[in-house]
Amino acid sequence: MKKITIGIVIGIVILGLSGIATAGILVPASEKAQDKNKADNSTIITKTGDGLVLTPPGLEKIVFVHYKKGFAKPSWVNNPKDKADKNECYEFLGREVSWKDLSVDYIIDPDNPDGLSESFIINAIGAGAEEWDINTSANLFGSYAIDYNSSWDNSAPDGRNELLFGDYSKDGVIAVTVIWGYFSGPPKTRKITEFDILFDTDFTWGDATLNPTTVMDLQNIATHELGHGVGLADLYDTTCAEETMYGYSNYGETKKRDLNNGDIKGIQALYGEL
Repeated sequence: MKKITIGIVIGIVILGLSGIATAGILVPASEKAQDKNKADNSTIITKTGDGLVLTPPGLEKIVFVHYKKGFAKPSWVNNPKDKADKNECYEFLGREVSWKDLSVDYIIDPDNPDGLSESFIINAIGAGAEEWDINTSANLFGSYAIDYNSSWDNSAPDGRNELLFGDYSKDGVIAVTVIWGYFSGPPKTRKITEFDILFDTDFTWGDATLNPTTVMDLQNIATHELGHGVGLADLYDTTCAEETMYGYSNYGETKKRDLNNGDIKGIQALYGEL
């Protein structure tokens, strides 16, 4: 049976790594061309709490910050060239940017402050992953593992696709997804190599069908974030508000659990029709 992962966000960022590894800086999409650092041909050594991490040359990251409706919005939202086609309602991370080696395994860290059971978290994330799988001919998601010592890798990748709960410092942020990979250069060389998803513990997580006014629905947000993990970007045109990849969410929302027409067209354009 096909498996799962998570997604949601607003701000988009592309960050190239060169020379000395840079910290996680969020850059509005409209500024990414001038602020993107060109990677050189040297391996980058990053010091982390776990020791030294070797980052391959040319590796970049994209960061999606998913906000609760009513909070911040990206500066590029009103730029017509950055809007989705109103007849399509899907956007990619970049031209020909996708996973080239399938299926994608992932790791869940169920530790959370809301008392949610391990089985509930596994099932919610798994259902989100399955929703992407059943709408394309590719077997996108493989197996999952449980690790209570997972890390959200914003500074340097560790080769693991991880989903976990944690506190994000900015107000109104529901979740943040970091995508690592090669997003520039010849299109045939572009690919995703890792994603890491953080569910912000400023919100109460659970099943919004049971608590629609006080709970952020985990399956709803996980489905959106996993969409980033397999190559789709946020949408902010209100004509696309019914899509899973629409960039805002709120308490009680569950419609992102099921892919809409634009989401299906987008994932099939990347990985094949049924």
